[in-house]
Amino acid sequence: MPIQDESAPLDLNRDPEIVFTELVEQYSDLAYSVAFRMLRNTEDAEDAVQEAYISAFKALPKFKGQSKLSTWLYRIVVNACLMKIRRDKSRAKYIAERDFDEAIIYDWKNDPEDAAVNSELRSTLEKGLDLLSPDLRATAVLRDIQGLSTEEAAEALGISIASLKSRLHRARVILRQHLDEYALLSQLPAPETPAEPA
Repeated sequence: MPIQDESAPLDLNRDPEIVFTELVEQYSDLAYSVAFRMLRNTEDAEDAVQEAYISAFKALPKFKGQSKLSTWLYRIVVNACLMKIRRDKSRAKYIAERDFDEAIIYDWKNDPEDAAVNSELRSTLEKGLDLLSPDLRATAVLRDIQGLSTEEAAEALGISIASLKSRLHRARVILRQHLDEYALLSQLPAPETPAEPA
């Protein structure tokens, strides 16, 4: 479920420290959600958000309001995540055998059967996101998971709309293939277990 940018606009003409404190309070869930979905780990996401906040604090006086504040922050958070991925070259497959943290921002209020199906689907989608390159993952997270418009996502990533559409298409093809494989495997009959001797 996308996090909505429904908060009251910040008055940027006040003391930068006060504005920054309000920015952190207003957009902390949004920033963490993006970072977690890109980095797939609580600790890494928290580190990236902290780095993004430092960058945002330094850049806040230069913010001219030509885009929504949330779009500006998305871009800073995505850049912090991409930098963290690039710095962390010791991971050959970046997210290969990650534990999937249960601190995801979802609110599962369905009955237990629906929750189990949703949990399995969520896990499958998370594994599909792991197959994407960082640039494709950022595109899919911003556009399809966070719910940004094409224009907002392109602006947040600093790319043209045509480039965003191309990346989004490639990401969706990979995710669709992963989901198709999962659906095919889930329809196979379970292996038979040998009967125990009587």
